[in-house]
Amino acid sequence: MDTSQYMSMFLEESLENLQTLNESLLDLEQNPEDLDKVNAIFRVAHTIKGMAATMGFTELAELTHKMEDVLAEFREGELKVTQDVVTVLFDCLDTLEKMVDNVQEGSSEKIEIDSIIQALANIKNNDNRNKTSEQIQNKKNTDGNVEKSMINSDLELDLNQYDTSVIKQAKEKGYNSIEIKVTLSENTLLKSARAFLIVKDLEEQGEILKSEPSTQDIENEEFDFELKFILVTKNTIDEIIAVVNGISEVSKVEASLIEFESIEVVAPKEIENKEEQKVEKKASSENPAPEEVEAEQVLAKKSTQKKESKKTHQSVRVDLERIDNLMNMVSELVIYRTRLEQIVISHKSQELNETLEQVGRTTSDLQDLVMKIRMLPLDTVFNRFPRMIRDISVELNKEINFVIEGADTELDRTVIDEIGEPLIHLLRNAADHGVESAEKRIAQGKSPVGTVRLVAYQEGTKALIKVIDDGAGINLERVRTKAEQKGINTEGMSDNDIKNLIFAQGFSTNEVVTDISGRGVGMDVVKTKIAALGGTVDLYSEEGKGSTFVIKLPLTLQIIQALLVKIGEETLAISLGFIDRVIDYKEENIKRSNGKEVIVYRENVIQLVRLNETLDIEASATDKKFVIIVNVGDKTIGLLVDSLLGQQEIVIKPLGKTLKSLDQYIGATILGNGLVTLILDVGALL
Repeated sequence: MDTSQYMSMFLEESLENLQTLNESLLDLEQNPEDLDKVNAIFRVAHTIKGMAATMGFTELAELTHKMEDVLAEFREGELKVTQDVVTVLFDCLDTLEKMVDNVQEGSSEKIEIDSIIQALANIKNNDNRNKTSEQIQNKKNTDGNVEKSMINSDLELDLNQYDTSVIKQAKEKGYNSIEIKVTLSENTLLKSARAFLIVKDLEEQGEILKSEPSTQDIENEEFDFELKFILVTKNTIDEIIAVVNGISEVSKVEASLIEFESIEVVAPKEIENKEEQKVEKKASSENPAPEEVEAEQVLAKKSTQKKESKKTHQSVRVDLERIDNLMNMVSELVIYRTRLEQIVISHKSQELNETLEQVGRTTSDLQDLVMKIRMLPLDTVFNRFPRMIRDISVELNKEINFVIEGADTELDRTVIDEIGEPLIHLLRNAADHGVESAEKRIAQGKSPVGTVRLVAYQEGTKALIKVIDDGAGINLERVRTKAEQKGINTEGMSDNDIKNLIFAQGFSTNEVVTDISGRGVGMDVVKTKIAALGGTVDLYSEEGKGSTFVIKLPLTLQIIQALLVKIGEETLAISLGFIDRVIDYKEENIKRSNGKEVIVYRENVIQLVRLNETLDIEASATDKKFVIIVNVGDKTIGLLVDSLLGQQEIVIKPLGKTLKSLDQYIGATILGNGLVTLILDVGALL
């Protein structure tokens, strides 16, 4: 069977399911008695196993199966949920993720799974059970007292009390319970695939109450050519037979209506292979005892699922490369629209102008639509962090309450792809350096449980992400001392500027290097990465009370509103997201402070940057110049330019590898007159 066409779907869904398992295990560790969560975890693990087995990844399927064994004991109440057990399961998930990554990269590297399988086996065999010998004996006694209900004796499938209860109530509600025996042709090549096709078609007619062989045996093709089902449905026997006969490679179909002679109240029978009993699995999270299940609850799911399916399937997976190509085409359209606007101004044609306005509106709507398609919620990045903080807290023996707010804030996919690494550094720093040990916190009158918050929200054309901790804060004197050791002059710097020196390359105030942090290679990476995305990062900290890192990022990196300015004979673009206001330049307002030029504006002292000197461009001899006040984080500077050309929507084009060293520019754009213009990186100018 050629499975290559399903590879991308397998990889995507496996990674999604592994992330779901990570999140669910974290929840289960906090709420060990939550049986609903145990059932949800088991179902996801079973899905991963089935997909891996179908695709032929036997080791991946085997490891997931061993993990399922442990999860089954959670579900049966035979094993307690403890930190040690959950840690082993997390190790198992990490190994599964490595295996999926290897499949994705086409790597033939062999991943050792014997040790993790042994660790899972040890969990099953240890003393961490809540079963007593008395409970085991009681269970045996209960099993021994089970009497068979008096349903017609021709049945080939054994029914327990739960089954008979559902069948009885189904009959009262007007449903038929039909036993079906399907014999496949002995020439069938793909028995498993054919069996699943039969199951799928039957599920469309009603609800399968019982199946022999089990779904696991069907997956592994561990059956001959006979399949037996009990189906609860509104349809007649003839209709069901017709459905199954419509499937190729089915040689014989037998069906009979299940009739009750009498029903006796019997003790609940211990059900083997509970994970394979489909109806029970669906009802287990809601029903403490089988006899309390209403048949309509089981049967109504079918119509509900059909109604919901119309809503849930209104999306389609699209290759990211196609969206990028679409974005590039829209960008080109924006460029040509701008050029057309220039031509219309030259020709002064009213008719052409009206047509262009229509084209302009349509282009803008198309552009907005494509931008929204490219946007992804930050949740796709944030969902990996609770597990990371949990592991750090266990390693450092700290209690940390991790809170996420605003995970639904959306950013451009390009930004989403790059923001993960800086956030990892900031969160590890908050958990290691920020939050103190429980003993120190108690001595300082704080709660023994530290809090780390990850907050995101949109503010205008920017997205703000904050990493907040209630820990020790930044020791100002220690940073100042470290700066002087590195030859940095801190004279005249504000306290906040000194604290922000931790972003300097190789700067670390931690005297001890740990596996988590302390080498001074984290914060400079954070600053560099965020600057490359056109964003800024600032630190606000109060010693003894905690620290807050504030990241500001553009919502998109493709198309922006910009102000075009003239410096000498050169035209440059500045993103409107940075600009506060534009004021006239007056020589008498220029002062000098600490050897630098400043201007006083509204009682604020703002450093002046002459762009012609900074960029080595000869200034024009014009009398009227302008100062553009720009804000980057909490810093404000004034940029001196010769003249203003107006506001325009521009498309950012990367400079490429050859001009990669031009740090003062974030890219280039093509103007309406066809000229290429560089876009200033205001953050880099600081």
